[in-house]
Amino acid sequence: MKSPFLRLAVSVTVLLSCITLAWGGSLEGIPKHSRVVDVKQVIPDMIVAMQYATADNFTGKVLYDCNRCFLTETTARKLGKAQMELKKQQLGLKVWDCYRPLSVQKIFWSLVPDPRYVADPAKGSRHNRGTAVDATLVDAQGNELLMPTRFDDFSSRASHDNMDLPAQILKNREVLENAMKKAGFLPLPTEWWHFDDDEWQSFELLDIRFNDICRD
Repeated sequence: MKSPFLRLAVSVTVLLSCITLAWGGSLEGIPKHSRVVDVKQVIPDMIVAMQYATADNFTGKVLYDCNRCFLTETTARKLGKAQMELKKQQLGLKVWDCYRPLSVQKIFWSLVPDPRYVADPAKGSRHNRGTAVDATLVDAQGNELLMPTRFDDFSSRASHDNMDLPAQILKNREVLENAMKKAGFLPLPTEWWHFDDDEWQSFELLDIRFNDICRD
């Protein structure tokens, strides 16, 4: 008869084996804090202004514990390519949102249950994978350029199809979109500021709390 300790050891081994199979044959695939990186470590000159680290957002509440942009390393490097492309034009990026915990996604959905603007947390957002970024253009001095709307404008004015805009704003939107697409991002039709890594499906949903990764 097996001892209780031996039975426990066997049970743990079986459990680890099941986890390994579920994650494609390697425990390295399980999401960890290291799954996302601080974008400033990859792009030191990136301007980071996380709107949800302040109360200046559509919820009116502070939802992130620090003003830091976290993305998967793959996505961060693509963002770096977009930044380099814009530098050729004496321009740059300012990011407003990056990785977003799934728990925060649920708060957004409770306030704006409209899949055109907020992803249903049952499916998850690209932001929840660390593979989406909300960004705008800045000049060489870091000043924001004129764009169609403010951030998180849940109206048709924010759509890429909105052509009823001054010529300079249309040009700015096009410059941003072209740089992001060239770097490997896909624009969201309803939000001019939102771009998804074209490899987002390769990454799992995450719910790492900001107060955990902000200490790293």
